[in-house]
Order: sequence, then structure tokens, then C-alpha cells
Amino acid sequence: MPTINQLCKKKRKLKKKLNKTPALEGCPQKRGVCTKMIIRTPKKPNSALRKIVKLYLFSNKKQITAYIPGEGHNLQAYSTAIIEGGKVKDLPGVKYHLVRGRLDFKGLKNRKTARSKYATKLDRE
Repeated sequence: MPTINQLCKKKRKLKKKLNKTPALEGCPQKRGVCTKMIIRTPKKPNSALRKIVKLYLFSNKKQITAYIPGEGHNLQAYSTAIIEGGKVKDLPGVKYHLVRGRLDFKGLKNRKTARSKYATKLDRE
């Protein structure tokens, strides 16, 4: 804790806010082209095979890694996809999620819960 004399000489500095999604540049979503599909294992207490993709964003010439949500996908090299912010807790360095049901990235079939996140229509029978 600074003394009153120290505060009179130098005011307190405001901390700069850290940008958690720098590739988005303030936009809600951006479009990218898939360059590589990767399967990675999560960090220590968890174990799985997480599907991630390397994307090239044409708008700002940045290369990023994004997480593929849900079970299964139809993505391959050179397919276009939309990214949004949202880090994956157990994959270090992955700060973005792909948006399902947009451009070349198909939605999920037979999804019952959280359908809006996976672009699944309500099947009325």
C-alpha cells in the first residue's frame, strides 16, 4: 500500500485490459479457411481426443487454432468456417470455437439438448 506522499508524487496507473481473442479484432465472428485438422489430448487430469483445426483468416492474415464442438464433423482442408471467441479450458492455446451450421461446417443430427449451439432443428413427431 503506497503512502499519501508517494501517491502525491505519482498517481496510480490503470492496468490495461488483456484481449482474450486478438484474432477477432473486436468482431463477433470471422471467416477462415481450414488448413489442417489436428487431434490433441487435453492437459493433465483429463483424457480424450479433442478435435481442433488450424485456420487461416484472410481478413487479417492470421493463423489460429479453433476447437470443433460436438461429435463428428465434415470439415477437411480448404473448407471455410466461421469462428467465434471462447477458449477450451483443457487445451492450452486454443482460444476460439467453430460455429456449427454455417458455411461448409454442418450441424449435428439427433441432438436433443443445447440444440442451438449445434445447429439442430427440433424434430416434431
